[in-house]
Amino acid sequence: MTHLRELMLQELQRRNYSQTTVTSYIKIVADFAKYFQRPPDQLGPDDIRAYQLHLPHQRKQGVRTVGTQTAALRFFFCKTLKRNYPVEEVPYPRAPRKLPIILTQEEAIRLIDSASNLFHRAMLMTLYSTGMRRAELCHLQVADIDSVHMLIHIRHGKRNRDRDVPLSPKLLETLREYWRWMHPKVYLFPGTKDGWRADKPITPKVLWEACREAAQTAGIGKDVRPHLLRHASAYYTTFQSLFILKAIALDRAQSAAVYGRYARLALPPAQLAASDLFAQSPMARIERPA
Repeated sequence: MTHLRELMLQELQRRNYSQTTVTSYIKIVADFAKYFQRPPDQLGPDDIRAYQLHLPHQRKQGVRTVGTQTAALRFFFCKTLKRNYPVEEVPYPRAPRKLPIILTQEEAIRLIDSASNLFHRAMLMTLYSTGMRRAELCHLQVADIDSVHMLIHIRHGKRNRDRDVPLSPKLLETLREYWRWMHPKVYLFPGTKDGWRADKPITPKVLWEACREAAQTAGIGKDVRPHLLRHASAYYTTFQSLFILKAIALDRAQSAAVYGRYARLALPPAQLAASDLFAQSPMARIERPA
């Protein structure tokens, strides 16, 4: 490990960045140096400017990806090398503000009902019922399901924050059925090793594949991704409770700006259930898959 790499790693660890961010930032700086064929500490704002133009035009990277690259380079130069460049020297690209794709309640339930097996079904139900992120679901453990207090404990979420989310009675019923079938030991949704289930978390790719297969079977034409179930969960719960708002880790301004645009379609608060999205749906009674 080079001296600069070691210094950057230490600065990231001092600030308790997640391992995913640590790995990503170090790789970004390495790619930056490789592009110019020079050590990164010999580069400066002019090189960053040229690299920011290179990323979207030659590499065809999106705005958010370029923003991540910019954040990593800012960290390296400002926190590791202690060069306090003015913000305007290393700007973030402006991202377009688009309305999210929203699944209707009928589509969300139809998606879940079209899961190819109980493993996929339990994952999709958990995403929709709790509004958790896909990385949080991948690392969910059996011990995190608190059926006594009807809560799910999410450990080390975004920015390394823990939180509790409500456990729906319908979801608990499905998870119990799933546990009797799968018998997971550590991780609720274990991954595979050499073709066998192992005590390690699944990868996000498994979730993407479950969503894709279920959407095709259900005949849903929207671009269905795991995060779309988080959107749907937020849309149908955000305006009824500050607790729900905090549980899905959105602040009030953010949720109002995004989901408030759909308020004309939302159900009256009296028809919303605090912890069971399935109780609200016109397809509330989901049959057990064959």
